Amino acid sequence: MTKAEKSAPKMVMGDGLNRFNRIKPGTNVVFSALFILLALMTFLPVLFVFMISISSESTIAQHGYSFFPKELSLASYEYLWQSKEYIGRSFLNSIGITIAGTILGLILTSTLGYTLSRPNFKLKGLLTVMIVVPMFFSGGLLASYMVNTQIYGLKNTYLALILPGACSTFYVVIMRTYFQTTVPDSIIESGKIDGASQLRIFVRLVLPISLPVIATIGLFLTFNYWNAWYGAMLYLDSNHRELYPLQYVLISIEKNISFMARNEEYFSEEALVNLPTETMRMAIVMVVVLPIACSYPFFQRYFVGGLTIGAVKG
Repeated sequence: MTKAEKSAPKMVMGDGLNRFNRIKPGTNVVFSALFILLALMTFLPVLFVFMISISSESTIAQHGYSFFPKELSLASYEYLWQSKEYIGRSFLNSIGITIAGTILGLILTSTLGYTLSRPNFKLKGLLTVMIVVPMFFSGGLLASYMVNTQIYGLKNTYLALILPGACSTFYVVIMRTYFQTTVPDSIIESGKIDGASQLRIFVRLVLPISLPVIATIGLFLTFNYWNAWYGAMLYLDSNHRELYPLQYVLISIEKNISFMARNEEYFSEEALVNLPTETMRMAIVMVVVLPIACSYPFFQRYFVGGLTIGAVKG
């Protein structure tokens, strides 16, 4: 039998597999249309909110919300710009709180998750119970407030906005599961053979191959810290406004405008004539959403890696 005859069955088998993996043009069109529709369903609400934010109040009162407003106006953004020093300080506060909280959260969840993933760790069972129990039974808001303010003394400090949300049980479980199922034991054993400590193994060997889960949890932590405002309401007094994060400031502005609009009989006409209400709400949404949306592309490639890493394993 010649070499060509020997290789013929393999070529036929390969062609058969490629035939099953090949997408027909009609199917490709259907999937492309489906993904375009899903993308539009995600993008159009943001565009709709933006168009409302640059509409005039009179247009909204007469014609309602529209993608194509009759009259454009930047009154809501001008209203926010008048408080640029106050809002700018709160914007920097939110950025600092988000960066510090995300870094601290990643350090705590990754180290604790790696520790719990090691089968020879003696306190693994005890720590697992201590972590899982708070997922189902919580001490409540009053208990956490008393601990953070009376014991730790976090009231009216930046730490009150960072520490309570730095370590999440759910994220720790995700980290532990990822280390158990994805990080090969052979890599850790090779580090031990070379005489490396556990900290060196974790930093030099484990973390570089764990970027997908770290980026995923990092993005979740970023979302949580950037959108957080309830902690400021609990732990910051009104005489510490320099500590307010952006979301708490914007929510306070929106509440004041809504209060004035609902009780217009108690305010002068001059105070209400140029007061944006509906457009202001949408402008606040855009101010909050755009910075965090711009951060997503930096994490996207790690999400792709996280989706495919399990498929190529083994």
